[in-house]
Amino acid sequence: MNVVENSIRRNWQEEAERRGYIVVLPVAPDGELFFQGGERIFPEFLDKILADYKIVDNKVHIAGISNGGISAFHIAALHPQYFLSITAFPGFLPSATEARVRAISKLCIHMHVGEFDQLGWTDPIEQQASALKKKGLNVHFTIEKEQQHRLETFAGEGAKRLFEEFEEARRGCAK
Repeated sequence: MNVVENSIRRNWQEEAERRGYIVVLPVAPDGELFFQGGERIFPEFLDKILADYKIVDNKVHIAGISNGGISAFHIAALHPQYFLSITAFPGFLPSATEARVRAISKLCIHMHVGEFDQLGWTDPIEQQASALKKKGLNVHFTIEKEQQHRLETFAGEGAKRLFEEFEEARRGCAK
C-alpha cells in the first residue's frame, strides 16, 4: 500500500486533480502480482469502476511502473475492450504471443525505459517496442536519458507527459 500511495503522490495526484482525471491504483490481492495470479480481480474491478464513475465511452487508460508496467500490459491483453491506451514506465508485454499482441493491437501504447536501467530492461523493451511497431501497433517508445529503472522524468512536473499521452489516445491514437 505504501508503494501505491507514494506513486499517487509522485506521479498522478497533482496533474489528475488539475485535469479532472480519476486515478485508481489497485493493490495486488494477497501480494500476488497482477501477472502472477492477482489478475483474478479483473474484469470485475473494471466493471465496478465503470459503474461508479462516468467514464467517456467506458474506456480507461492503464499504466504502471516496473512490475506495474508488466501488469498493465498483461491486464490489457486479457481485457482489451476496457482500454484506450497502455503506458509503461518501464514495462513490457509478458509472453508476447501472437494472440496477446493481437489483443492489444488497437490500443495506443507508450513504452518508456531508463537509459541506465540497472535491471537490464532497456534493450529488451526497445526490442519489443520495435517488434510491436513492425507488426503495425501504434507504439511510442522513449529511452529516458540519464535515468535508472525508476524514471524521475515522470515525477512531479514530468507527470504532465503521462496525461498528455492519455489525451493523445483519447483524440484518436488508438485504432
